[in-house]
Amino acid sequence: MNRLKGTASALLLIAAVDLSSVILWAAEGNVSKDADASGQSCHLKFPAITEESLFSDRPVLKSSTDGDIIDFYGPCNFDPLGKESVMKQRADLQRERRRQYDNSN
Repeated sequence: MNRLKGTASALLLIAAVDLSSVILWAAEGNVSKDADASGQSCHLKFPAITEESLFSDRPVLKSSTDGDIIDFYGPCNFDPLGKESVMKQRADLQRERRRQYDNSN
């Protein structure tokens, strides 16, 4: 009986830790995170970085209600505010600005 209680307690602790990571992930402004069966690859949806903070030392995600959502497939530990994401979004913004400039001339 004690072994069963210990197993149930361990499962409850694992569920609580897993739930807390989902809650923390959601609190950071992320919209969704779905892992594949292996748990190595995920489909993530998260807000883009604000233009005002994109070239700063401390990038900030837009509000998820803004509708500027990035649909990403890759490693589950991907950081939406990490260097890779910042560089990609900077390049996208610069490309869009060049396109708008070229179309205005």
